[in-house]
Amino acid sequence: MLAESCGVFGAKCLDGRCVFDLLYWGLVAQNHRGHESYGFLTCAEGFRRHVNVGLVPQIFGERYSRWRNFLQGSTGIAHVRYGTSGDRGSSSRLNDAQPLISSHGREKIGFAFNGNIVNVNELRSRLKASEGFEAGCDAAVLSKILVTSIDGGLTSGVERCMRDVEGAFSVVGLRPNGELFAFRDPLGIRPLSIGVSEDGAVNAFSSETVGLDINGLRFMDDVKPGEIVVFSRDGVERERLVKKDRSAFCAFEYAYFARPDSLLNGKYVFSVREEFGRNLGRRFRDVVEKSDVILSMPETAEDAAYGLHEETGLKWERILRRHRYVTQRAFILEPSERVSTIDKKVNIMNGRLKGKKVIVVDDSIVRGDTTRTVVRKLRRAGAEKVYLFITFPRITHPCFYGVDMATFTELIGFRFDEEGVAKHVGADGVFYQPLEDYVRATGMRFNELCLACVTGEYPTELAQKMADAAKASTDMDERRIYERAELTRLGGST
Repeated sequence: MLAESCGVFGAKCLDGRCVFDLLYWGLVAQNHRGHESYGFLTCAEGFRRHVNVGLVPQIFGERYSRWRNFLQGSTGIAHVRYGTSGDRGSSSRLNDAQPLISSHGREKIGFAFNGNIVNVNELRSRLKASEGFEAGCDAAVLSKILVTSIDGGLTSGVERCMRDVEGAFSVVGLRPNGELFAFRDPLGIRPLSIGVSEDGAVNAFSSETVGLDINGLRFMDDVKPGEIVVFSRDGVERERLVKKDRSAFCAFEYAYFARPDSLLNGKYVFSVREEFGRNLGRRFRDVVEKSDVILSMPETAEDAAYGLHEETGLKWERILRRHRYVTQRAFILEPSERVSTIDKKVNIMNGRLKGKKVIVVDDSIVRGDTTRTVVRKLRRAGAEKVYLFITFPRITHPCFYGVDMATFTELIGFRFDEEGVAKHVGADGVFYQPLEDYVRATGMRFNELCLACVTGEYPTELAQKMADAAKASTDMDERRIYERAELTRLGGST
């Protein structure tokens, strides 16, 4: 399985109320982060777990009551997943669904994470040699490392994870005594926020702040890179275990993953995306001046299209519409499914584009299948010219940290320059936002973001070695780079 960014949620109710309501709505608000499986784990005289494949279902009345009665307890964690490793069959999706329960001797933890582990093969081999452990997904590997290392205390186990594991991991966890904890990798690649109720009776963690908002919780802070946060009956404990001289927050979160109403690093995502659009208008005014109308790919490009319209005064028409209940995100599908789903997902109101020169705003181009399909549909609808304004810079390198682009050959931006991309997708021009404009709009600095998929400069050592070796190889191996054993060995022992 490959990686879209998963979503996690955890809550502790100090007043003893049932936590399931918070967990359920926290997942619903973040279901865009993972369509493959979902799961809940609560603590009430032992762990109670329910996982299944697909989207978080709509449950009402008696069915909701049954779930709530089974998932009792005042503390729990929850997860929506798009997998980062392993097989994609439905049985594997269910087996790898999170939260997991991991045990070692008398120790037991519930565990859910968002991210991807670069050195997963080496860690899996080490666990097999020392523990006889056969692990599937990287979540199972990370949870086993943690549970086998906490005999000296939870903090010592988490610190071992931070020092031994290379990659992205934002974790929420649960212990049988009702202790709720969370931690982030030392580079803070994936988001993780902390929330609290106005009366202080509920503490929570959420990948995105929308998971807090829907539950009426107030955003308090982010879990810092390399930090562990523990909620217990005794209060809140926070400790920065590993501190790096830089962070590496995933820049793609702003363009694609996060909901527009989420708060990332102090800025609402919609406002950042609006600035992307204004940047494009300023950079490519000559293209704007010869165009008739702005269109946007729903829904991640709509805020950028508004910003472009606001900057240039060019009319923005929402002629492209998304079929709301075709929920699959195109670039995380199998190739055989992708084009068919794209064609069904996007509808164009015909008769409005005949003879017009159109600018289509989109968040990114990964493989090009979505873009090529939409351009073809626009031509059929009568568009004379199609110019693509792309908010995320040209993607030229694979991701090792939780985005579904793990080989060079699948990336259209690796195979072609801007002119070649335009020709391949059938557009009259492709105009990417320059990297410096993108970074400035986020309000962050270059050394606070992971931009490896654009620059080829990875924030972790093994990822850099593996990417360099794969790029230099004449072998067009289509396996994910971080699952190729011959490349994993480049890092040696960690």
